Amino acid sequence: MSDNINEINIDKDKNLSSSDSKKKILENNQEKKILKDQLEKEKDKFLRLFAEFENYKKRIKKEKFDIFEVIHEQIIIELIPILDDFDRGLKELKKSKDKIILKGISLIQEKLIKILKQKGLKKIEVKKGDEFNTDFHEAITQIPAIKDNLKGKIIDIVEDGYLLKEKVIRHAKVITGK
Repeated sequence: MSDNINEINIDKDKNLSSSDSKKKILENNQEKKILKDQLEKEKDKFLRLFAEFENYKKRIKKEKFDIFEVIHEQIIIELIPILDDFDRGLKELKKSKDKIILKGISLIQEKLIKILKQKGLKKIEVKKGDEFNTDFHEAITQIPAIKDNLKGKIIDIVEDGYLLKEKVIRHAKVITGK
């Protein structure tokens, strides 16, 4: 009989330990699930932060490029009056008939124009008699047209206009007929 009691106690212990181990297994599984969820959240947070940082780097790079473009444009805009001065100076030098000085100044002007062309600067082609176009021309005044076919057309060019990479940076100043 005592053997039976011992067996019952052992069976009870087995049942207890089996239920405890099931409980522990369930607890461990729940802890694993919680840890996996936390890991996924942290991984997601990390990936979002990494993507945000990559976007930040791209944005900064673009802003830096844009700043250099604006500075480049400003420098070229500031050089345009020098081209005008060259034109006026050459007109006056042609009156003096000093060929050596005229040639030297012309070479310097050509060199400056060549450099600016390489940087994307182009002169707006304007001729007397062309149609007035507000995209490229600025009418500084209107005068009565001598002929009817000159109404709304360019009669004289006061100052050249320029494009920088297809963007108008200075409109050609013209006189139009009315």
